[in-house]
Amino acid sequence: MIFINLLFSYSVILMEEHKTGLLSVNPGLIIWTIVIFVLLLLILKKVAWGPLIKALHSRENTIKTALENADKINKEAAELMEMNKKEMAEASAKSLALINEAKETAQKVREDIIAKAGEESHKLIDEAKEQITRQKEAALQELKGEISNIAIKAAEKILNENLDETRQKKIVDDFLTKIPEN
Repeated sequence: MIFINLLFSYSVILMEEHKTGLLSVNPGLIIWTIVIFVLLLLILKKVAWGPLIKALHSRENTIKTALENADKINKEAAELMEMNKKEMAEASAKSLALINEAKETAQKVREDIIAKAGEESHKLIDEAKEQITRQKEAALQELKGEISNIAIKAAEKILNENLDETRQKKIVDDFLTKIPEN
């Protein structure tokens, strides 16, 4: 930087020596300006452009690496999303299978309960029929006993009374008509 200031000061001194105007062309000044410009470019190339270009290349590499990493992360995220969708679909299918299995089990249990209830009702009906039959037979036995008692009493009456045939027939008919009442 000091070197540039010295060159610029030297060019100003040269300009003052020649005492020319600002718009006049001075060949020495043009040469020195070109030399200073070339020297300035060389200095800038060494001091500023090299590190600046290195920094730009470094930044470019950093950005490129970051973009590659971002693409890689996006791909991994997409794969994870796809895996997640597959797992969700599998879980949904499993839950539907469990629900269907539970429905089938419930239907089987329902059918078993209905079948058992039907069997039990038939069993109860059969038991009731048997009980009715037993009670009917018991009632008939009781009725036979009553009838035989009544017949014995009627026979006693007939034997106790000396009746003629028409009178005996009337007593038996009366006895037979009274049987359903008892």
